[in-house]
Amino acid sequence: MLSHSALTPLHVVLHKVQKRLAILLAILGDWAAFIGVVLILGLGTSWYMIDIGLPLTTERQGPWTSWTSAGRPDADPYTRAHFARYGTLPFTAELSLTYVAFADSDGRRLHSSCDYSVEGTEPATSWWSLSVFDDRGLLIANAAQRHAFTSQSIALRPNGTFLLTLARDARPGNWLPTGGAGRLALVFTTLDPSTPLLLRPNEEAKPLPTIRRDQCR
Repeated sequence: MLSHSALTPLHVVLHKVQKRLAILLAILGDWAAFIGVVLILGLGTSWYMIDIGLPLTTERQGPWTSWTSAGRPDADPYTRAHFARYGTLPFTAELSLTYVAFADSDGRRLHSSCDYSVEGTEPATSWWSLSVFDDRGLLIANAAQRHAFTSQSIALRPNGTFLLTLARDARPGNWLPTGGAGRLALVFTTLDPSTPLLLRPNEEAKPLPTIRRDQCR
């Protein structure tokens, strides 16, 4: 029979149990924090690669970005996910190049509260277009029902260059309404069914239109 002195008081046992539980909870908390950080980094990296792209999947020139394997059977998963997210069906990059700009040439986010001048030289392709969308990829409703200019509808200068204006209110010449859409996306597409347009390693990048902010309200 154990003596009274050999028995461990209940409060001592409870203290030890509480101490071990505290250590276990601390360990679990550290693991939970670690797993949370990993998930955030993983999701953030995936979002960036799908929404913004990487040098392996995109080509950048100034504010413009093009997904180089768009529409191809061997397109990488991030390119496929990018276009699936917006619900668009792109032309194959072997025949067409589509560039998207979310910022002006100075890196400032495009917004309908500002007016912009878009200047460029007509590409030497069979067909091209310049259109404006909101940042969800939707056309901007306007009374003029005007959403894009193409190589067949834009007014060119005598030297083959063009000037296009993005603004809420009507402007003379080539004007695309932006209404109250908020953030904007400008899309420049070139199409040549007879000649592959993908840039070769030694081929110089063709100049793309500049986007200049004129004024904001």
